[in-house]
Amino acid sequence: MSKTSGGGPVKYRRVLVKLSGEALAGEKGFGIDPPVVDRLTDEVMKVHRMGVVLGLVIGGGNIVRGTIASQRGMDRVTADYMGMLATVINAMALQDMLERKGVETRVMTAIRMEELAEPYIRRRALRHLEKGRVVLFAGGTGNPYFSTDTAAVLRAIEMDSDVIIKATKVAGVFTADPVHDPDATFLPTISFHEVMTRELAVMDASAISLCKENGLPIIVLNLAEPGAIAAAIRGDAVGTLVS
Repeated sequence: MSKTSGGGPVKYRRVLVKLSGEALAGEKGFGIDPPVVDRLTDEVMKVHRMGVVLGLVIGGGNIVRGTIASQRGMDRVTADYMGMLATVINAMALQDMLERKGVETRVMTAIRMEELAEPYIRRRALRHLEKGRVVLFAGGTGNPYFSTDTAAVLRAIEMDSDVIIKATKVAGVFTADPVHDPDATFLPTISFHEVMTRELAVMDASAISLCKENGLPIIVLNLAEPGAIAAAIRGDAVGTLVS
């Protein structure tokens, strides 16, 4: 167990947090709700103060979801690029609120847009993390047909992260969707193999496969639970551990 300078012992020293874009919309269901961003950044700030090396990947579903747009007739490649741009908007919103709270950040994008953010360069990202900055990885992988889940796994592997924390709207992984199935059973732990064979909606198949190949565990937890991310990093039994 490692120790950090900011808050006692932690189980995971280097962490990549994957946030859904929908989380930023709150009850509105679309766009960015500033009070929600305020609460989310408070959670990020708690983790940062623990001394954890922290990266963030956020989706863009609160603005546009490429897969849904393509299903409704839009060209898939165009729709996916629109989704990538949405993640940049979300990352900038998080950056603004975090820096208002005194947390030094950098937004790095897989699609070059130097007026807004730095291009993603692995060595530069590692240097930012070494300096204690929170790095927000935006723009997905920079390629269509790949989800932000896959982008999160790629960045976590490249940053040599100990774990991916997927912050969602539910308490963890269930045998079925708990919103629609009252008989769904909560699973505190599950293997990558079981996730794939049972086709559970943890992450998409390519992301799960990458985690399995690289021995990178995933913790799925409820973002609405205050302190859940910090508790998971300390090693408390929070959410579902996929390994």
